[in-house]
Amino acid sequence: MQSFDLSRFLPYLLTRAAEESSIEFARIYKDRYGLLRTEWRVLFHLGQGGEMTATDIGRISKIHKTKISRAVAGLKKRRYLTKTQSTEDRRREHLKLSDTGQRVFRELALEAEAYNGRLLGRFTPEERAALLDSLQKLGR
Repeated sequence: MQSFDLSRFLPYLLTRAAEESSIEFARIYKDRYGLLRTEWRVLFHLGQGGEMTATDIGRISKIHKTKISRAVAGLKKRRYLTKTQSTEDRRREHLKLSDTGQRVFRELALEAEAYNGRLLGRFTPEERAALLDSLQKLGR
C-alpha cells in the first residue's frame, strides 16, 4: 500500500494557505469593524454586486445559507445593509448596502487591495500569473 502524504494533498494545502494568508486581513475587518469572516464576505459581495438576494450570494460565494442568514443579521444590526421584501415572492428579500455599509466596503476594499499587493509581492510576476490562473481554474 502506498502511503498518503498529507503535505502534498491539494485541498489541505489550499486550506492552510487560505488560513495563513487571511490572518492579517482578518485582524483588520475584525478589529476595526467587528466583522466576522462570513460578514465581510457578504459585505464584499454586496459592495461589488449591488442589490442581491441571499440566494444570489450563496450561489456565487458557496457559503451555506444559514451562515449567510447570520451574516445578514449581523450586518443589519450594524446598519451596514438594508433588506427589502420582494414584490414577486414575499419569501425573498433584496439586500443592499446602506450608506454606512458602502463606506465600510470602500475602506475595507482599499485595505484588501493593499494586503493583496503585499501577498502577491512575495512572488515573481510569472509566479503571480501562474498562481492566479491556477486558483481561478480550480474555482471554476
